[in-house]
Amino acid sequence: MLGPVLLAAARSDTVRRLVSAAPGTRQVVARFVPGERLDAALVAASQLLAEGLEVTFDHLGEDVTDTASALRSRDACLALAEALAGEGLGTRAEISVKLSAFGQALPGGHDLALRHVLPVVEAAAAAGTTVTLDMEDHTTTDSTLAILTELRERFPDTGAVVQSYLYRTEKDCQTLSTAGARVRLVKGAYREPAAVAFQHRAEVDRAYVRCLRILLAGDGYPMVATHDPRLIAVTQALAARLGRRPGSYEFQMLYGIRPVEQRRLAAEGHRMRVYLPYGTDWYGYFMRRLAERPANLAFFARSLAGRR
Repeated sequence: MLGPVLLAAARSDTVRRLVSAAPGTRQVVARFVPGERLDAALVAASQLLAEGLEVTFDHLGEDVTDTASALRSRDACLALAEALAGEGLGTRAEISVKLSAFGQALPGGHDLALRHVLPVVEAAAAAGTTVTLDMEDHTTTDSTLAILTELRERFPDTGAVVQSYLYRTEKDCQTLSTAGARVRLVKGAYREPAAVAFQHRAEVDRAYVRCLRILLAGDGYPMVATHDPRLIAVTQALAARLGRRPGSYEFQMLYGIRPVEQRRLAAEGHRMRVYLPYGTDWYGYFMRRLAERPANLAFFARSLAGRR
């Protein structure tokens, strides 16, 4: 199975150096990451918005090892919020953040991450938009949800992400699915042990549907993040059965993956939000995209071969 190997490689500095140095890597990465600078991301976003799509920006970065890097992540997100305010995009463009980029893994990381992310959430609110806290590996889940609880006391629109491959997630969905709560449901893209997570795709998919049913039946605002046509169809069927109309939930997909399907859903009247990453720290994100689908890895290999 290549998936676990690629997920392990996502945390390897040696493999990072090899992939980054490979001829043509940056051109291939551009399929999933439109640029390293904010201005490139804003250009990509404007094109998506013109097609009736919505976006959530992610300034790439995670697992920072010092406070200075955490501050740079904070400042990059503050610059993003300022740019969104200048564009007047409102909730058509929101912000996604990883708390490990704000120092969550450092000594005293819980308080440090909260202190660094709070001004970003404040700036997003001032810009008329919101922030969603991405979920990372299972060791960060409790801290992330605790920070979410604190942020929602002042900013109830702050979003959460839950991962269906974790055994705990059905219970988390029940807790989070309250009035007005924004919850993004994903399958999960980190290498997790069998003690805490389902290991087989069919089990993860079944758990996704169970979590989806809880969220759609609840009082919150589900954000259904999937590229799987079966799960998209299940979502539509469940929403119809539960009296959910388009606009009371949304679909989300990654930039560069199934763009035709993204436009189709938007044309049908669904809210369709594209996860739009940018920044220099693209390696971990890129490797997880390769791990998720063999077709992505084949695309990468063909592209590199074609540039030799």
